[in-house]
Amino acid sequence: IKEKKRHMGDTKHFCPVSLKENFVLHPGLYEYAAKYQEKFYYFSTSEYRDKFLKNPEEYVALNEPIQAPPLRVCLLGTHGAGKTTCARQIADKLGIFHIQFEEYLQELILPKTKEKIGPHFDEEHEEDDNKMPILSQELEDFSQTMTKTETEKSKQEVELTDEEEAIKANLMDNKALPPEVLDNIVPDWWRKEPFRSTGFILDGFPRTLEEAQYLSERGLCPDVVVYIQVEESDILDRLFPPRLKKWKERQYKKMENKKKLKELKAKIRV
Repeated sequence: IKEKKRHMGDTKHFCPVSLKENFVLHPGLYEYAAKYQEKFYYFSTSEYRDKFLKNPEEYVALNEPIQAPPLRVCLLGTHGAGKTTCARQIADKLGIFHIQFEEYLQELILPKTKEKIGPHFDEEHEEDDNKMPILSQELEDFSQTMTKTETEKSKQEVELTDEEEAIKANLMDNKALPPEVLDNIVPDWWRKEPFRSTGFILDGFPRTLEEAQYLSERGLCPDVVVYIQVEESDILDRLFPPRLKKWKERQYKKMENKKKLKELKAKIRV
């Protein structure tokens, strides 16, 4: 260890056991070092060092060079910074998968919720709320039993599992996803095909310190982490016009619904 120039092993400063068993470039630590055939190897844990020393030939390059895993990128930034636009371009250019984390969570519960949920989608529900008085009055005279059975069926369909409830709370109120839920989602992108051999750019994860620690504890190391920093004024210029357009459309629909409601009340009076 006192030597100035060390002859590093085939995996350089990355852990050879993590690479062989998990296909992940996990940086080795200085305190977990071992020497084999006049070369130094670093390991991510003491257990992996012991595993290497029991059977070193399994983890070193004998006849063929060791294959490096594909590129794994985490792309971070605030909402409206342009992460998804950049991620799509990078994924197309490098031939890797683009995974939009929040969109993936939406897809997991979409079969039961029937629509996307969260602060960015809440405003669209106001239309439905305004249509309800019209629909209820129109349907009230025809069949109340039908509406009861339909609402009962819809309630049965919306029963979510504990994992789905945790995902819903994360999307609606930004509550942290528990590790057991992340275990069913995140490791597959590192360990299962086709992501394992192709690589990916993960858009919008990790979002918190706890999620970053989760990746570290599970040994899921990205090769590159990019953080997009954008001025607030630029984000406002991007997000405000489409939001304003949606608001105007909702206001117009509200006025139309009020007119229909007035006409319906007039017909009922007649």
